[in-house]
Parts: sequence; C-alpha cells; structure tokens
Amino acid sequence: MGDPLPLFDMPLAELRDYLPTRDEPADFDDFWKRTLTEAEAFDLAAEFKPHDAALTSVDVYDTAFAGWRGHRINAWFILPRHVPDPVPCVVTYIGYTGGRGFPHTHLEWPAAGYAVLVMDTRGQGGAHPDRPGATADPDGGDFATAFGMMTRGVLDPEGYYYRRVFADAARAVDVAAAHPRVDATRIAVQGESQGGGIAQAVAALRPEVAAALIDVPFLTHFRRAVEITGSDPYAEIVRFLSAQRGLEEQVFRTLSYFDGVNFAARGTVPALYSVALMDTVCPPSTVFAAYNHRPGPKEITVWPWNAHEGGAGAQREAQLRYLRQLWRPHD
Repeated sequence: MGDPLPLFDMPLAELRDYLPTRDEPADFDDFWKRTLTEAEAFDLAAEFKPHDAALTSVDVYDTAFAGWRGHRINAWFILPRHVPDPVPCVVTYIGYTGGRGFPHTHLEWPAAGYAVLVMDTRGQGGAHPDRPGATADPDGGDFATAFGMMTRGVLDPEGYYYRRVFADAARAVDVAAAHPRVDATRIAVQGESQGGGIAQAVAALRPEVAAALIDVPFLTHFRRAVEITGSDPYAEIVRFLSAQRGLEEQVFRTLSYFDGVNFAARGTVPALYSVALMDTVCPPSTVFAAYNHRPGPKEITVWPWNAHEGGAGAQREAQLRYLRQLWRPHD
C-alpha cells in the first residue's frame, strides 16, 4: 500500500461535481448481452461439497460452477447455522492478485445472519500466502498468477481477461440465487478494489441484485487513472504502452468495454460506495466519476485521511448497517 500521500487529486468539493464525458463504445450493451448469452449457454453445474473448516457456527461448502465457456470457477459458500431459511446472501469478489483464501476469513456476513459466496478470481491468487487461489484461467494459460492481468488480451475486447472475469462474476450471482437456502430477492454484490470494480460491473449486468457494496473500486475511469497515478495495477498499462508504441487507441478502445464508469451509468440498484482521498492506487476522481454517473439510489463514504485501505473495518461495519437497514422490512 505504501505510506499515505498528501492530497494529490481534486479537492473534495470538486470531486463531488466531477462528471467527465464517458468513453463508451456504441455497441457496449450488445457486447455484454452477447457475452452473457455465450456464458449462459453452459449449465451452471454448481457443486457444493461440505468442507471441514473447524468452525461450529457455520456450514462451509467448497463450491464450483461453470463460468465463462464452462470453465470451472471455485468459490466458498458459507451459511450461518440456526438461522431460518431462506437467508440473504452477499456475493463477494476479491482484490487484485488475491484468491478466495480460507473460510475463516469470510465470517462477517454469516455472523450477521447472511450467507456469503466468495468467488475465486480466475488465474489469480499466487501472490498472497493468506489468500491463495484455486482457479485456473484456461484462456490465459496460467494458474495462480501474481501480477500482469491488466494487459492480458488488451488489444481485443473479445479476448480481454476481464471479459472472462465479469462473466464468471455474473454467473456467481446465479449460483447464489439458485441455492435453496438463499432468498434470491436479497442478494448483494460486494468487493474492494478489483472486487469493487467487479461488483460495480455485476450490479449493471445483473440488475436483479438487491444492493451493491463498492469499496475504492478499481477498473474505473482508466484514462484518468493512468494519467495521474504511477501505482500498480494501473501502471501495468503504462508500462505496456511505453514498450508497445502506437497501440494507445487500440488499448483504450478495449478498456472502454470494461470501464466502471460505463457500468455505473447503468446502475439502478441501491449502492454504497467508499472512497479514500489519499488513494494513489484507485484515485478518488476515478471513484467519483463512476459514482456521479450512477443514476440509482446511492451513498458514498469518504475517508479523507486514508490511502487504498480506505475505511477497512469501519467501512465493513457501515456495510453491515446499510444492509440491515435495507433488508429490515423483510425481517
């Protein structure tokens, strides 16, 4: 993460009004409709194998399902015991380079009475001993890679890495909704950084979800990000363009199909965002660009003295309160 830096982006008053012109391809909606149709051609084939995690208040399942092109995507599915069915569910997406890790690190949601489905991110999980991954990326040829996803297939949106990831993530919502112990009308998507960017996209691709919890989202306002921060992962794009001269237009055309600002503009479900004003990994102007374009019900928590860690545990508590308030009429 590095040490926090003094305010390097816009002042907060300007951020709240920041509404940049969106770089959106004309066939954005058609591209994603076709992508999801291709993914849905494969049966979900969800598997839930009981897993002994030495935990006494939850039931843990080592889960797998068919994602993009039928590739097997691993997940943890954790349910609270002694809570009447059906239960709400939070579908969680992981930060960059991390995997699904261990069940005992995902207990906040079951402690609140919710199920949680933690999706492994294909091809990632090779950089954190406490967050190992268990899912290959057959189209990328790698298993549990540490870095380098940002430019994998970046010259063509059809083969770009995040096309596969976003399709997997949309299917993860389908897996949760189909489980007999889950209330399909009370599913939230959640994530920080890369996970926040994925949740932001899925909230547009699966508008039937009940809420989106989007923390310091990555994969958002690409052009602005690479121009003002030298931090990874956005710096991967800069290094690629510094060597592959003359491909700028092609690269940013691909990225426009995956830009969180364009997904946010289609976001109609209630959303709780967070932003950190000293964040040089996901600069605050990139977060506000998405948030300000979002038409649906929304709130944002601002952490003025934090870097990419954002609100951390304090933000999780805010999310727990947000869902409790949102779902209280059903209880």
